[in-house]
Amino acid sequence: MTKRHSARWLAPVLLLALVGAACGSDSGSSHKAATSSATTTPVDLRLNMRKLWEDHITWTRLYIVSAEAGARDADATAGRLLQNQVDIGNAIKPFYGDAAGDQLTALLRDHILTAADLITAAKAGDNAKLTAAKTKWYANADQIADFLAAANPKYWPADQMRTEMHSHLDNTLDEAVAHLKGDYPADIAAYDRIHDQILGMADMLAGGITSQFPGKFS
Repeated sequence: MTKRHSARWLAPVLLLALVGAACGSDSGSSHKAATSSATTTPVDLRLNMRKLWEDHITWTRLYIVSAEAGARDADATAGRLLQNQVDIGNAIKPFYGDAAGDQLTALLRDHILTAADLITAAKAGDNAKLTAAKTKWYANADQIADFLAAANPKYWPADQMRTEMHSHLDNTLDEAVAHLKGDYPADIAAYDRIHDQILGMADMLAGGITSQFPGKFS
């Protein structure tokens, strides 16, 4: 499959993977169970939160690379990326409940699926669809930020969460555009910024949970 035609199947691939993740394979179920157990120490929580968000940016990058190249692993990569959104939602369930975890997963799935629309539009050179996808993507980021702020307003204030989410999107957009253009030094530099920023955000999330629920930690 040529790069020119690969854009046509980016969103369908993610939608198929979403269905598979929702149905749940055996391996996905065991992975979900491993990430939904309660954390016993602040250090455990911090490390787990860092891993989850590093997985988020790693599998996003791998999907960008595979999708741009029309690689055969793009559907499997999309499925793993979507599973990460389930894992992040599961990680907050011991603290905020199942409904909140499921809501966060749903918001993060929209984040990923809209990113796929954005990549497809960028590859096709469709500026109207690109603008629409970008607007929807940032609106979703605000929804994620506001959801988190409502859950923990003292330690995750809305303005700070929106800044964190927008920084994540800005850097990811830079990464995707640079990769699609073949500007690989800029692509790699953007990923380095993404990595630094997401670790800071993960630490903020872990610290906020530890401070809000001190009785849940040994």
